[in-house]
Amino acid sequence: MVAPTPALAVHDLEFRWAGGASFLLRLPKLTLHRGRSLFLHGPSGSGKSTLLNLIGGVLLPTKGRVELLGQPLCGLSARRRDAFRADHLGFIFQQFNLLPYLSVLDNVLLPCRFSARRARQARDPQAEARRLLGALDLDPGLLGRPAAALSVGQQQRVAAARALIGQPEILMADEPTSALDAERQAAFVTLLLSEARRAGSSVVFVSHDIRLASHFDQLMVLDA
Repeated sequence: MVAPTPALAVHDLEFRWAGGASFLLRLPKLTLHRGRSLFLHGPSGSGKSTLLNLIGGVLLPTKGRVELLGQPLCGLSARRRDAFRADHLGFIFQQFNLLPYLSVLDNVLLPCRFSARRARQARDPQAEARRLLGALDLDPGLLGRPAAALSVGQQQRVAAARALIGQPEILMADEPTSALDAERQAAFVTLLLSEARRAGSSVVFVSHDIRLASHFDQLMVLDA
């Protein structure tokens, strides 16, 4: 029986910024199977966000390769990488990157506007957006408010729902809990992983807070 293709496979990865005297990041191997979760930990300057950008195809490695769902990203043009990300990856950014003038609901629906695949997967995007926001414990009375009017914790939930809509195979989160206290961090991670499991999504979660690692299937530590 042939083993299923991993969600993520990294082989002999090396990366340095253009003109850099030394490599910023070296990673011989990393495998994340479908439906599993990875906690990526390390101090500031260790390359956590850079690795996330390499995994997402925002950056390309100096050497080695990154494969998502069996697809080598280096084999795609910039345009096709953008389309691949829109179809298969959900992102939660550290600063959330919500559009402040759009409503909560319209922010969550954005991936379905950029990806026909995500819209099909959601079936009824409006209903799915409302379900996700409810599952992530956002007050339904906030759905029509502009994102700029929300608290940090509320914006975090909107960003998570936006990343999850349309059941992307891979969910990537870059320090999404850094503005929350420990109790709220743990509660958010529990909700996020529950929804990821429901969607069958693999998760790559970046954080400097090692206390959250116990929630995840795998742990990787990057040294500064």
